[in-house]
Amino acid sequence: MSAGLIHRSTTYSCDEVIERLKAATATQPMGVVAHINGQAAAARRGLDAACDQILEVFQPDFAVRVWAACKEAGLDIPIRFHVHADGGRTLVSYRPPSRVFAPYAHPELDRLGAELDPIFAAILERALSS
Repeated sequence: MSAGLIHRSTTYSCDEVIERLKAATATQPMGVVAHINGQAAAARRGLDAACDQILEVFQPDFAVRVWAACKEAGLDIPIRFHVHADGGRTLVSYRPPSRVFAPYAHPELDRLGAELDPIFAAILERALSS
């Protein structure tokens, strides 16, 4: 597994996890920017693919702060939740904002990452809680 990623496994189906992540995102000061459904794209081409979806999450107020601190860091937003099949279970992975912004070595991005980390942790926790 890749260093720097948070991983959580669940028995919820892929589609359930996506819907639960969307609902959990709505409880935080965040929004869903995009839903990329790789398995649906494969199916449209007649290919069979296991669960593999990405949910991009962020919010314009935070984006403006990222751009003001370091324009290049805009490449790394929104933050992505990767949902995929993992041996009969569903795995959700994401890179915490503090780790996403760390390579820029910018104090404002460090503060922003520390502010955003608990928000993204709360989204994942709420989505996967019973």
